[in-house]
Amino acid sequence: MKLTVNLAENSYPIYIENGILADAGSYISQIFNGKRIMVVSDDNVFPLYGERVLASLKGYECHTLVLPHGEPTKSFQTLPTIYSAMLKAKISRSDLVIALGGGVIGDLTGFAAASYLRGVKLVQIPTSLLAQVDSSVGGKVAVDLPEGKNLVGAFYHPKLVLIDPDVLDTLPQRYIHDGMGEVIKYGCIKDAALFETLSSHSSFEDLKTELESIIARCVDIKRIVVEHDPFDTGERMLLNFGHTLGHTIEQYYHYERESHGEAVAIGMYQLCLMAEKMHLTKNGCAERILNVLQLYGLPHSCGLPMQDLTAAITLDKKNLNNHLNLVLLHDIGDSYVYPASIAFFENAENI
Repeated sequence: MKLTVNLAENSYPIYIENGILADAGSYISQIFNGKRIMVVSDDNVFPLYGERVLASLKGYECHTLVLPHGEPTKSFQTLPTIYSAMLKAKISRSDLVIALGGGVIGDLTGFAAASYLRGVKLVQIPTSLLAQVDSSVGGKVAVDLPEGKNLVGAFYHPKLVLIDPDVLDTLPQRYIHDGMGEVIKYGCIKDAALFETLSSHSSFEDLKTELESIIARCVDIKRIVVEHDPFDTGERMLLNFGHTLGHTIEQYYHYERESHGEAVAIGMYQLCLMAEKMHLTKNGCAERILNVLQLYGLPHSCGLPMQDLTAAITLDKKNLNNHLNLVLLHDIGDSYVYPASIAFFENAENI
């Protein structure tokens, strides 16, 4: 299946197909006529899929950089390693960088590609469910600072995104749960039918036969939102549903406890509970979200007193002058931006 993100000169195709990894070179040749390629990956993904991608890139001069897996790699300190590898490989502005991995590799490599020589061509080959449905599409690239996630970044669109659902067969169970947090988010904010599809299955294994079309639906929702709001000033905020609390939970535990998708799951449910009490969300939404989270093995609470989290929320980049744009639901599939302040969370206790 082919989707196209229509952004004038920054437009790019997204291909979603089982087994597409082995044919990566033929798709890349459609958007790239240079000779040098740098493949950046991590030590989990590269041993599984690196050779398959390299074998498809016949005729190119290929270089590789394999980084440690995990969120701590997505830091400012890793950038010089990537820049040095690019310089050593003589990567120029007419060459190409491939991000082969999950969200950490995609975000980090994307930011390196955006900033090295003021921009070299980028291809995203996401290998986690989270990256396939979310972070590889939309052109947001970033690194984390000790004070918070994604605080240094850029908008930098790839030339191509290749999504192979088959690679999810080697993903550890926790990373499947991680990605399902974002899949459920899409159903909540924009697609009640997708939410119903997720609710009607008993597990991720049961969902697998529909996975290609579910990934495509999530990507298509993100594509539409990004086209309407390429620089994240309006409608694109809806993609942050659950993220204000989620990022804060991740940061509170120094990215060592809840994964991103798990933290977003907690954020979606807890925010809905609060909003229902204030009559800002239709009663019963939180319970429906809770049921679907439980189907896919996702948490709904983390046992923290809310006041421990509010200090971190004040540092969130979405909190401007104590003005928070919270994403709430009128109902499942119908989201809106609600201007609030930190006071919104004052009556919450443990979350």
